[in-house]
Amino acid sequence: MILIRLIDGLNEIVGKAVSFVAVIFAGMIIYDVVMRYGFNAPTLWAFDLTKMLYGFYFVMLGGYALRHQSHVRVDLVIDNLRPQLRRVVDLLGYLIFFFPFTWVFVTKSWEFAMRSYAQNETTYGAIQMPVYPVKIAMAVAACLLLIQGISEVLKLVLNKPEQHYVR
Repeated sequence: MILIRLIDGLNEIVGKAVSFVAVIFAGMIIYDVVMRYGFNAPTLWAFDLTKMLYGFYFVMLGGYALRHQSHVRVDLVIDNLRPQLRRVVDLLGYLIFFFPFTWVFVTKSWEFAMRSYAQNETTYGAIQMPVYPVKIAMAVAACLLLIQGISEVLKLVLNKPEQHYVR
């Protein structure tokens, strides 16, 4: 189904693009450590910026992780079930737990981001960087997670276990 391919493709692209952020903040941490201990000249910006980049990195990979079935699951229980019953349990899990959680995540993170933007919220460290870009990223990440959940449910409903149970 084209919708499944579009959603999976979007989260695949976002996941691969965002993975480069890890390289950036690792480089910033190394730079700060070298400056702090090698030259006794710590940076004022590195701590706040790496903290924000890590938050961005962490939340933006939620949809990608779900696409690759990397979220925490209770496999101990469902691995021993017949494939048909396993699908039913997975579907119930999405309907009872996943979708209500992601809906709250989407709506509350959007409100959180818009309040931050309206207040022009900044960090409280040595330099004051805007916080709202990371909070907007959280809302975007919540949307990516929600649509990836839709893709996973469609795979279950359309009986495409080879796509759903990718390891």
